[in-house]
Amino acid sequence: MKSVPFNEPNYTIMTHYHVVSRVSIYMLSAILIILGVFHFMYPRELFVYIPPSLWGGLTWVYLAGGAYILVGVSFLTNQYVKFTGYLLVIMLVIFILAFHLPNFRNAGDSDMRILSFIHIMKDTAIAGFAMHVAAGAHHQHLHLENSD
Repeated sequence: MKSVPFNEPNYTIMTHYHVVSRVSIYMLSAILIILGVFHFMYPRELFVYIPPSLWGGLTWVYLAGGAYILVGVSFLTNQYVKFTGYLLVIMLVIFILAFHLPNFRNAGDSDMRILSFIHIMKDTAIAGFAMHVAAGAHHQHLHLENSD
């Protein structure tokens, strides 16, 4: 068995890593697109999760659906990944703070409280994965500064 020197990259491992990475991004893309389509197919069912104190109502459901689809397509086509990934993170943090956390804290029903907690965990996990994907898009730049 031939050993690989420490400073030489092992291309078999790197190729395997790249394939696994792409598959996981495609899985996330599919989930985001399905979530987006679900928002457009069943807006009234998702409307109940929006606190009555927030303006906009059903607009939030459609906004989220469109954003999920756009980010999913962006990740799938590997276009604007850094930009859309970070925007998705911002959107999900807003949703956690504006929708899911108030629903969790103010839920009268224990089932609604558990469901809100699950939504907090789901959106946190998707935000973490989107942040990881966006940070890994080294070849794409936000053009906010020249050193990017």
